[in-house]
Amino acid sequence: MTQPAKGGRFERAQWSSLAPQALSAEGADLVRESGLGDGGSLPTVFSPAVADVDLADWVAGNRGLLAQRLGQFGAILFRGFGIDSAPAFEAVARNLCGELFAENGEHPREAVTGSVYTPVFYPAGKRLLWHNENSFNHEWPLKILFCCLRPADSGGETPLVDSRGVCRRLDPSIRERFQRLGVRYVRNYGAGPGLDWQTVFRTADRAEVEARCAAQGLAVEWKAADRLRTSCVRPAVVRHPQTGEESWFNQAQHWHVSCLEPEMRSSLAAAFAEEDLPRHCWFGDGSPIPDAMMAEILAVYAELEVCFPWRAGDVVMLDNLLAAHGRNPFQGERKILVALGEMRTYDDV
Repeated sequence: MTQPAKGGRFERAQWSSLAPQALSAEGADLVRESGLGDGGSLPTVFSPAVADVDLADWVAGNRGLLAQRLGQFGAILFRGFGIDSAPAFEAVARNLCGELFAENGEHPREAVTGSVYTPVFYPAGKRLLWHNENSFNHEWPLKILFCCLRPADSGGETPLVDSRGVCRRLDPSIRERFQRLGVRYVRNYGAGPGLDWQTVFRTADRAEVEARCAAQGLAVEWKAADRLRTSCVRPAVVRHPQTGEESWFNQAQHWHVSCLEPEMRSSLAAAFAEEDLPRHCWFGDGSPIPDAMMAEILAVYAELEVCFPWRAGDVVMLDNLLAAHGRNPFQGERKILVALGEMRTYDDV
């Protein structure tokens, strides 16, 4: 997927970088909080003020503070704590989330430990557009955590975008239409690129697939040649259960055919009718989402993007409702770990 040329960072004078501030625990100033220095709203940064701070222990003792900061900023970067292995990362993630998602879902990830995975596979030379994790599903993680064991030789950043900012920045007519109608996601399994339904659902039993789809609010249509079409309507804007703020929370830009690279779009258009595309989306009432509208949404994401180079040992925690993430193209070896926590459904919001 491609990204439009940036129109510049979204300047927010009301949000200035945090001055470094020591945070006390058990009488000792162990950790400092600061900003990244570019005046962006996210992430806030925690770093050790003394040597040998155990991040897993520190976050366990400061959950209230971290919950407040996560609701305020949407993203927290823990930098300089020397997290250098999957077990060390998992200990931090468990103390931040309480519960971690132990299934890797439909995405082709590799489990590193019981609840820590590699990122979803995506070609290194391609840009993965911004998204809120699993927002096209009925169930999704409230928190997502990343750990950098090795940054790429070049590129490979994980751009972040304030989803509340997207909601505010969009043209009101676009926001209102998406908010009123929602997004209809349609997927055709076994057609063109992508996984077949047996791989995604991990079964060849159609009855089991139908039962699981019903539980997720997915309509099922069996097609010729053992193909499956599913569809659902999900919200485009949600209200955060803790902060009460409205947030742009959908994956239209990952599903709409206009957001594909031009060569891929042309190839798919030549092979499939629109309703038979491997993935596509419409408004919830079935009406088309104009290409120009999607281009404007992408431009807002690009304008609000905050991007910083990974450092070895970095851990980033996102509130998945409040912050979208992507991935820049990269060269060289890149080792990032992922953990998903505190699963929620649209019934919760």
